[in-house]
Amino acid sequence: MTQQRLAFIGAGNMARSLVGGLIADGWDPAVIGVSEPDSHQLGALTSHFRVSTVTDNGAILAGRDVVVLAVKPQILREVASSIADQIQQSCPLVISIAAGVRSSDLERWLGGNCAVVRCMPNTPALVQTGATALFATRKVSNEQKDLAESILRAAGLTVWVDDEELLDAVTALSGSGPAYFFLVMEALEEAGITLGLGRQTSRLLTLQTALGAAKMALESNDDTAALRQRVTSPGGTTERALEVFEDGKLRALFVEALTAARDRSRELADQLGGE
Repeated sequence: MTQQRLAFIGAGNMARSLVGGLIADGWDPAVIGVSEPDSHQLGALTSHFRVSTVTDNGAILAGRDVVVLAVKPQILREVASSIADQIQQSCPLVISIAAGVRSSDLERWLGGNCAVVRCMPNTPALVQTGATALFATRKVSNEQKDLAESILRAAGLTVWVDDEELLDAVTALSGSGPAYFFLVMEALEEAGITLGLGRQTSRLLTLQTALGAAKMALESNDDTAALRQRVTSPGGTTERALEVFEDGKLRALFVEALTAARDRSRELADQLGGE
């Protein structure tokens, strides 16, 4: 089957992760092109993945079926406006992985009437274990949705949302989520040290426990509540620790934190999309 021709605008960490994942999945490097003003980043992509690279965004777009916008949100308006004429002529599928920029704003900058898929990935995509939510505008065909999903799956799990506003909740949960887990792991490490464990021992036990718990949850048919109950013996040490967390209103604190993150995501989208 003929593979679609992809253009990446931007060669940052997320773009490199996607390019590497696609090639590992069997995509031909010859159908992938990357544009990036930083020649050092382009050199690394060429040497590692053998994809074509240029420093001019316009030069990478000719004949492309998909354009992945992988630039910082703060410069997306400038980049999109600069390629709008070519996008209007060729009408490729446009995939944006720029956080916080609504599809309506991006479509306006591109000249309107575009097939746009907006994505919210997270940083574990850098090690091909990311979680990405996708939203498609009405111009996106089912075939283009499948194509967008196959591209983002190169970096991990993908899910679709039907309401773009839910991407703000996704940002709060999985987009910012790695930092929450890092904070929990940091706190566990510090608590272990306080209880007398060596720093390296506490770190290794924390990281392996986090990995093991996530692996068990992913591979089990039971929900996380059932898994928690299974390892909580009545009157035991785990129950005593969990009682402290519950008394400290941990669940309510998570709701409060994610609500704050969601609200900030909305504020940033308003700022980025402002006229």
